[in-house]
Amino acid sequence: MYQINREDMLELTRRMTLKRNCFNRIAGAYLDEEGFVDGTFNTHFLKLSTKDQQKNIDLAKAIPFSETNVNLLGYRFGKEDERAGSTWQLLMGLRECELKNDALLDVFYEVIGENYHSNDQYAIYFFHGSYDVPIKASDKESLWESEEVYKFIICAICPIHGDYEPREPECGFLFPAFTDRSSDIHGIEIFHVDADHPHTELLEKILFSSRK
Repeated sequence: MYQINREDMLELTRRMTLKRNCFNRIAGAYLDEEGFVDGTFNTHFLKLSTKDQQKNIDLAKAIPFSETNVNLLGYRFGKEDERAGSTWQLLMGLRECELKNDALLDVFYEVIGENYHSNDQYAIYFFHGSYDVPIKASDKESLWESEEVYKFIICAICPIHGDYEPREPECGFLFPAFTDRSSDIHGIEIFHVDADHPHTELLEKILFSSRK
């Protein structure tokens, strides 16, 4: 586990607004109490209505905007976690394809459905975004020149009610980690709304399942 810089998260979330939207795609699945998929969706983010864009931005933003190093914790993948067939490899593939590969998404939904503990129906939301990280001068003022393009995915797992309406996320993650204003593919930042009662299966059986 490592300490997350709060300023990195705030810089990223400032791009999560309707006017400065950083998301280009949204995908997800609805699962019943037993973890079986009831339905899926996958579309370009800007095809959503303005109302739905705002609703989904709020869901995604809840992950990096949560209380740093309390509800949002940083973890590192080791070599054993990054081998062929690992969840890390799956996440890298989802980031590379920008969520356009439904087969990869289906694998992830299946992994969560088999391992995630829930007494209610829930939804898995995936967001793909990119941020042109501006160069900072020595006085920390932006020079408005892009230093790198940080491409990332956010996952939010939310209980649902009514007509598949999501409640606030219970847990989720940001991958790859945004560390020192740069992409860190060996890190992941994991969110739990209840820091005292986290979904340990997200760590032990889903994200780091290769560890013995």
